[in-house]
Amino acid sequence: MEIRRCLLGAALLLASHGAWAKKVDLDYHVRLLPQSGQAEVRLTLADGAAVRSLDFDLGKEAVYSDFKADGAWQLQAGARRGLWQPGAGVSSLSYRVQLNHALKNAGYDSRITAQWALFRGDDLVPAARLDQQDGTELVARLVFELPGDWKSVETPWPRIGKQRFRIDNPSRLFDRPTGWMLAGNLGSRRTRLGETEVTVAGPQGQGLRRMDTLTLLTFVWPQLQSVFPRNPPKLLLVGARDQLWRGTRAGYHSIYLNSNRPLVNENGSSPLLRELVRVFAQVNDQERSDWIGEGLAEYYGIELLRRAGGITEDRYQAVQARLARQGEKVTTLRGEQITDAGVARAVLLLQALDREIRLHTHNQRSLDDVTQGLMRLNSVSTAEFIQLSENVLGRGSEVLDTKLLR
Repeated sequence: MEIRRCLLGAALLLASHGAWAKKVDLDYHVRLLPQSGQAEVRLTLADGAAVRSLDFDLGKEAVYSDFKADGAWQLQAGARRGLWQPGAGVSSLSYRVQLNHALKNAGYDSRITAQWALFRGDDLVPAARLDQQDGTELVARLVFELPGDWKSVETPWPRIGKQRFRIDNPSRLFDRPTGWMLAGNLGSRRTRLGETEVTVAGPQGQGLRRMDTLTLLTFVWPQLQSVFPRNPPKLLLVGARDQLWRGTRAGYHSIYLNSNRPLVNENGSSPLLRELVRVFAQVNDQERSDWIGEGLAEYYGIELLRRAGGITEDRYQAVQARLARQGEKVTTLRGEQITDAGVARAVLLLQALDREIRLHTHNQRSLDDVTQGLMRLNSVSTAEFIQLSENVLGRGSEVLDTKLLR
């Protein structure tokens, strides 16, 4: 009984930590500067003494400049890291960041023009190691200052004012604004799917098919929820076309899609659904196991559309034939980065594993059960994937006993 009371007391103490922790405001102020292709960012701590230091990863490229700080600021490791030790009282760090980021022969994956800006919040505030005083909780907010004729901004974070957002990620000690963001003169469509507020937004005149996108999401959402039981409060999809990279990419509770790209390709795959799976699954592979995350994204990008009735059996067989042709020469799936042919071969392997599980469990379990197990892991290796799959299967897997995974 005494042990039970001690455990209960410890649990109550942990649960109440957020209540007694000293809350310190951390405000991010972002001023967009189309003329210079930059944003001016200012971090302000209401009480600088609450934070011993923030050690920023500034990356290899000279994206950040013009640092000004209250307290101490040092560039380290050849200007690839920056250490901020805030001063006492209200303390700020400001700098400029380049928003125009061109890929080699592939357009921009982040861009600011005279009418709009499309960028990643991850670039506004670089990742950092936070060293703060014990018993402190930072309460982070993001506010934008837009050019005079720009009307709105969209982020994947909850809105708490006209251009203000609350940044709160329970999985991170240092809350920073991540995910895709869009500002300017925008056209937006919104709906609620399950417990998630969904917004599709693009600059006016950039050809984003907002209603088509919402329709496809509405169509597959029940199937998505049955596999990936997550309920993000907000999902943002942004897109444009002017000189932008012609692809689709997931971010934190957000997706970028080029306006010129189809929602469903002629080959039967859907770039939008593939990235939607990434947002919901959040599978982080390790130890040369890139095939797991890439394969699952492509597998469910096809499978969700099929389960929702968007692919006929004839079309599905054509997809299978295409995957078989594309992946026939692949001899291994192991590696840091997998090729398109490798992804095709990984999808075929996952389909075979799904059939094996259904057969030996008399259709009581499937690859969905494996995927839901993966969602509970911080990261996964090939060996861990095999072990989890065989736990679901209830026996050794003949499908996964293959040279492809060695």
